[in-house]
Amino acid sequence: MTLMTRTGPAGRWLVLLSVCLAAMTMPLSFTGPAVALSRIAADLGGNPIELNWVTNSFMLTFGAGLMAAGALADNLGRKRIFLAGLATYVLAALGCMLAPDIVWFDLFRALQGIGGAAAFAGGASALAQEFDGQSRLRAFSFLGTSFGIGLAFGPVASGLLIDAFGWRAIFLLVAALGFAAAALGQRTVAESRDPNASGLDWAGAGTFTVALAALTYGVLQAPQSGWANPLVIALLGLAVTGFAAFVIVERRVRRPMLDLTLFRFPRFVGVQFLAAAPAYAFVVLLVLLPIRFIGIEGMSEIKAGELMICLSGPLLILPLLAGQVARWIAPATICGVGLLVAAAGLVWLSRVLVADNALVASLVLIGIGIALPWGLMDGLAVSVVPKDRAGMAVGIFNTTRVASEGVALAIVMATLSGFTATQLGAQALVSPAEAAAAAQLLATGNIAGAALHLPTAGATLLIQAYETAFDRLLVLLATITVLTAIVVFLGLRRGSAPEQDVAPVPACQEG
Repeated sequence: MTLMTRTGPAGRWLVLLSVCLAAMTMPLSFTGPAVALSRIAADLGGNPIELNWVTNSFMLTFGAGLMAAGALADNLGRKRIFLAGLATYVLAALGCMLAPDIVWFDLFRALQGIGGAAAFAGGASALAQEFDGQSRLRAFSFLGTSFGIGLAFGPVASGLLIDAFGWRAIFLLVAALGFAAAALGQRTVAESRDPNASGLDWAGAGTFTVALAALTYGVLQAPQSGWANPLVIALLGLAVTGFAAFVIVERRVRRPMLDLTLFRFPRFVGVQFLAAAPAYAFVVLLVLLPIRFIGIEGMSEIKAGELMICLSGPLLILPLLAGQVARWIAPATICGVGLLVAAAGLVWLSRVLVADNALVASLVLIGIGIALPWGLMDGLAVSVVPKDRAGMAVGIFNTTRVASEGVALAIVMATLSGFTATQLGAQALVSPAEAAAAAQLLATGNIAGAALHLPTAGATLLIQAYETAFDRLLVLLATITVLTAIVVFLGLRRGSAPEQDVAPVPACQEG
């Protein structure tokens, strides 16, 4: 049993508000600096690799630190970790505002990721202690909606702030929201921890964090340096060694950070696949589509932003509605159908022209498909493990989610570049090396640079090769999404979590 003093019914919703305020800043911290990258470069300087780490450093430390943060929350106290994480997060945001150069900026971004991981893991696991059964799913659907607000309006809000006050205003907004979440959490969140915890599994936390950090770093670095680069090979080798060591440690330690026996339960496996699904069905589009709309198709930033709201807008409403519908329809069905809808949207998007009116409808369909399971994901994550280890569940789930986003983005960019190079080689009759160099530039939206590598190809042929490759990529992403939908549906419907001390889920949700 968890040691805590539960708040009253009204206080629980203030706890939810505190956690949602903190969660809302997470996607803003990811998308905001990406929008401001050119302004940051103008003020702080930096080479291309250092500028890439403006987003990569946050992604790496946030993803690598989530599981350890969840374990710390169970051991040391969920409120304590939540508030300590927010304090670190806010101070790091202020540090980004005052950074004298790009190196200091990247270091503060890495620290911000560590603080964000602690705040999210501590807050979400504290939230799991306050709500039970159906109310828990509704609470976590609000948490999903708060992420949707950050994703939908983060780029637009960042653009407005940059135009009005400069790029540093983004971090001031993040710090203000984080401070408000901490002030409210200090008054409302009840302290809780796992009374059976015997201290943090330091060996497990260390091997896993090193392994995941090495994997993420290696995959992010590979598109820049090449997969045969000695640094990339060393990082991927370290990742394999680290994960192997982690498995050995977790099989021997008495109180593991990750109970590997949970993978015997299809429901647990289904939730992990559900965590990864948005990475390649939705998140990668948040990066790829603006590059295509602005760099390849020549749209204005405002027009591209309007189209991106069509993609992310459903996240503002549907997660809440899905949480309500889960009273009558099993989450397995909602999640499986949602992913199939997203896959249909991806295929549709591959068939329409950018100038076609159907473009908006296809983007909305993808957004609807992802939004349906979005509000149920976190609630399902804490329903598959004993309630006292909710922090572990949150850490595992969100580690899978964030790590999948970083890895998927790197792999998808490399795949798009490869597909484009194949098309250029077939259409322009150029050498593989020339096609690969031009394709890498096209994948970043740089038509002018690609034309310099292939002066005889012409802009029309370059655009045609890119669009054909992009359409092939969308079909591939749709195929992966369909397969994931099948695994998620079967796992959540047919499997069950361990019966002892599992957080209750209403019978209507068991599928």
